[in-house]
Amino acid sequence: MTAPAPDLDSYRERARAWLAENLEPRDPSARPRVHGRDHKTREMFEPERALQRRLFDAGYAGITWPVEYGGQGLTPEYEVTFAREARQYRTPEFGAAAGTTFNVCGRTMLAHASPEFLALHVPRMLAGEELWVQFFSEPGAGSDLAGVTSRADRDGDRWILNGAKVWTSAGHYADFGMCLARTDWDVPKHRGLTWFAVDVTAPGVTVSPIRELNGAAEFSQEQFDDVVLTDADVIGTVNDGWTVAQTMLIYERGGGVANAAMMPAPARRRFAPDLVDVARRAGRLDDPHVRQLIAREHIDEFAVGELRKRMGARMRIEGGANAGLASYAKLGGGVTRARRVVTAMEIGRARTLTWAPGDRDGETPALAFLNGRLGCIAGGTNEIQRNGIGERVLGLPREPSFDTTRPFREVVQEAAKWTGRS
Repeated sequence: MTAPAPDLDSYRERARAWLAENLEPRDPSARPRVHGRDHKTREMFEPERALQRRLFDAGYAGITWPVEYGGQGLTPEYEVTFAREARQYRTPEFGAAAGTTFNVCGRTMLAHASPEFLALHVPRMLAGEELWVQFFSEPGAGSDLAGVTSRADRDGDRWILNGAKVWTSAGHYADFGMCLARTDWDVPKHRGLTWFAVDVTAPGVTVSPIRELNGAAEFSQEQFDDVVLTDADVIGTVNDGWTVAQTMLIYERGGGVANAAMMPAPARRRFAPDLVDVARRAGRLDDPHVRQLIAREHIDEFAVGELRKRMGARMRIEGGANAGLASYAKLGGGVTRARRVVTAMEIGRARTLTWAPGDRDGETPALAFLNGRLGCIAGGTNEIQRNGIGERVLGLPREPSFDTTRPFREVVQEAAKWTGRS
């Protein structure tokens, strides 16, 4: 028999007391311990793992996750309550691996993995012992994710994985990756895919960080050479990996119910503080044109916040994940972020291109500009989001495709022969 949920007010008071006794206050002026441009190593995350373990032991990790896998089985209101109380305290920082572990991979596993798989891995995830990432995109399969050619071939009672992945967030300091591989080449491309759990330190796995324009190395690429896997590593059903992938993409784009519950209602915001700072540094705060640019970006930010609020309310009412709504929120952020960083450069002019050594605020606009297209591409391009909205929400016909009904082996063979000539 499941124990009744605690009273929310009592839960808040107990969480507040535990946080004050067990965690250090957060210094709002301090630089993040795991900075975006730091060279990340496994060793630098050991203190974060220990802190995550402390949360887990106290029952404050996996608050909404099933009890049988180490969670608390409570509703999202409890998770939101704890998150609000914890904002002023030092909590674990896992960089990009936080989102992929606890949000994208973890929740996708809960939806599709076997009870045996979940019992083995989920408690370790919640305790900080396993950080997970997505081995999804490939050098030849980005927007067309169903076109992956990494392969897992059956060899008796095991699988042999070969291939390559790229643009993996946090791959070089993670412990495991959810890897999409082709397991059947004689069916259409969406029907011959399977997800596997791959130990990043297993023989045959090579992980290489990718240095970015802004000096960071948040992404990595992977090479798999005869990596041995077993049926215990399968996530979901063999050859039904596209179903799992659809769930993963919904969570990655913020379209899961759990994600929606964690979205705070847009509060009264400071007036575009990043752009105001750029204008102040450039001596242009009184320029009418600059003031209009700042107002426009502030309005856009507010509109996207309201969109996410509405999306969250809609999904909580429906009680299920919604790919179309996820595309709206993803597209809104992708469009506005790309324009905002250009606006910062227009406001700051030459002042955004030079700064004193060690001036973190001074370098921010230029580095943000270099990374400004990330939101238009990562997690699905703006064009992919528009297609999803058109097809899933507006009911428009799908774009013509020559390869969705043919055996994938034939598609690959014909592509290899193609010369570009009619």
